[in-house]
Amino acid sequence: MILEYYHSTNPLIVQSDLTILLEIDNPRASDARSAIATFAELEKSPELIHTYRITPLSLWSAAATGLSATDVLERLHMFAKYPLTETITDTVRALIERWGKLQMTIEHTELRFVSDDAALLAQLAQHPEIAPLLSKPLGAHTYVVSPINRGNLKQRLMALDWPIEDLAGYTDGNICTINLRTETFKIRDYQSTAAEAFYANGDVCGGAGIIVLPPGAGKTIVGIAVMSLINQSTLILTTNNTSVNQWHRELLQKTHLDNAHIARYVGEEKGIAPITISTYQMLIYRPPQTDGFPHLRLLNEQNWGLIIYDEVHLLPAPVFRTTAYLQSRRRLGLTATLVREDGREGDVFALIGPKKFEVPWRVLEQAGWIAVAHCIEVRVDLMAEERSTYVTAEKRDIYRIAAENPRKMPLLQAILQRHPHTQTLIIGQYLRQLEQIAQKLNTPLITGKTPQPERERLFETFRRGEISTLVISRVGNFALDLPDADLLIQVSGTFGSRQEEAQRLGRVLRPKSDGRQAYFYTLVTRDTRELEFAHNRQLFLVEQGYNYHIHDASEFLDS
Repeated sequence: MILEYYHSTNPLIVQSDLTILLEIDNPRASDARSAIATFAELEKSPELIHTYRITPLSLWSAAATGLSATDVLERLHMFAKYPLTETITDTVRALIERWGKLQMTIEHTELRFVSDDAALLAQLAQHPEIAPLLSKPLGAHTYVVSPINRGNLKQRLMALDWPIEDLAGYTDGNICTINLRTETFKIRDYQSTAAEAFYANGDVCGGAGIIVLPPGAGKTIVGIAVMSLINQSTLILTTNNTSVNQWHRELLQKTHLDNAHIARYVGEEKGIAPITISTYQMLIYRPPQTDGFPHLRLLNEQNWGLIIYDEVHLLPAPVFRTTAYLQSRRRLGLTATLVREDGREGDVFALIGPKKFEVPWRVLEQAGWIAVAHCIEVRVDLMAEERSTYVTAEKRDIYRIAAENPRKMPLLQAILQRHPHTQTLIIGQYLRQLEQIAQKLNTPLITGKTPQPERERLFETFRRGEISTLVISRVGNFALDLPDADLLIQVSGTFGSRQEEAQRLGRVLRPKSDGRQAYFYTLVTRDTRELEFAHNRQLFLVEQGYNYHIHDASEFLDS
């Protein structure tokens, strides 16, 4: 039974369209935000009222972690200003109850699509998108499914707002014993819990899903812990060569595996071993004037027991398509955010698996596992000449004009003066702007054209403190293992990408040995499209509980 907790002093207004308004100044706002974070998504975050929305996918993700409709409604009642309408309660119950109503199972070596609801199963079986994927019916509650259609069936059902719980289990890969070096490092409690939540004691309800942790919280360690539970050959897919090298380094340091058991499949080094590490870019490489992806065969030619998708929110379309045919393999997705700017979160849910574990960023910050971070947006005007160019420019050009605002240079220098002797990353979108900054500051610039050995040399020099500042293009969004970076200044970004904002903050979140705090500055041109995009970029971090402090450039330039 749900208790009637609602009260006029509470911070939430829950509306019948499943939007939630959160009063930021309310004393209970922080607790309310934490309570709804697992089943509601932030849409807008102006100064006083934040707008969240409950979606089918957000409810199914919550249900997959064990949250019931009663749990969701109790949390809403606890913080609601007004009583919940019947429309709200009925919709939440109806949506959550869809999870588990359809299942995939294995019986007598056959893959089966089953439901206790015979009428629903019959209705779906007649749908033109579903019928071609089903084989013979076995009574009113069961259809046989060809194993090759396992992923496509889940994907198409998700598109119809009918998630399917896959309990068909997995094919074992080649044995590869992976023992952790527990004598040299201690796995954190939340990392162990995350790995166990994915593995689920080897039961059919485990073995496929997503672990969500902030950058700097040790997602690589979670992946290695999962590998040690499964002890089978593993393919690790990640974003770039720097990340490949980081995984290789961590595997050697954290396990008893040696180089004979670990291979890189990148560039000229296309090795295959029981533990193989490659990149998405390698898999989707297509030779000129050809139609195929020759390296995608790596996904299914070997007898993998586990495939790890690092930064799973970035999965490119060809890997999605191939993953649809790999549903008998265990699949672990690692990410800091499930947000995808192309809206394909449902495909991640269907083809990789539901969210298995997540810890709010601020919870780990309070526990000291990631650095305390201050997020600061500094707004600067365009010069009169640039303003004239901006207002007459083509629509496709106005964002770049705002992003490359020349007044950002003196502002950047003023911020650096406020943080002397600080390990600093300066990151941006446009190479011309970054080249000018690097030249002005007389500091190294790393771009996509920087050879991998030179990147690694500069990163190592930065780690040792021999250089204090690096200017980095978008290659710095991912897989930078720079534990002593304290300050990141973002001079421009990728339009309104929330995932990029989260990843960039993550570059300075690794905990500091002496408890130093991190600073994340974003330089934004006032009264331009850049300000609108910046607001959208910040949504995910605001949802995590971070506050962006807004300052005028004059506060830095006049001091």
